[in-house]
Amino acid sequence: MWEFTGQKRPSFAETPGEGQESVWDYPRPPIIADATRPVRIERHGRPVARSDTARRVLETASPPTYYLPPADVADDVLVRVAGQSYCEWKGEASYWALADDVSAVPVAFSYESPTRAFEPIRGYLGFYPGRLECYLGDERVRPQPGGFYAGWITGDIAGPVKGEPGTGHW
Repeated sequence: MWEFTGQKRPSFAETPGEGQESVWDYPRPPIIADATRPVRIERHGRPVARSDTARRVLETASPPTYYLPPADVADDVLVRVAGQSYCEWKGEASYWALADDVSAVPVAFSYESPTRAFEPIRGYLGFYPGRLECYLGDERVRPQPGGFYAGWITGDIAGPVKGEPGTGHW
């Protein structure tokens, strides 16, 4: 089904500028890489998490998803909530909401028993940049389109990215 696996960019892919990465050069299956900039997560300007040791998952057609070690998340700010999903690469995801949010809308997720390839992110938390203020260095992250995805779009990413209408076959 997948024609693109990071080996060849499609004709519709943007040409990356200097200092940019193309999401079409990311591999499928995805890989884990260390984050190259500090990560900061806030809610209305209040700290939720901060990390210099975050990891990112890189997958063809998607902007990177960032995962922070649990020790880098503020104490008692998150609670596990009902719901789960399954990723063919990483395994079963658990969901987390802000402890003081009665709506219990998930703002983060984790893989508590990931597949062998994703063991390095066991228990790490991925945050949805459309639900919290997420930063790479001083740059505010834009959310990946589509609602379900948690990719982080920044100025150093060239797309287009999965999530827009008509991209489901990517």
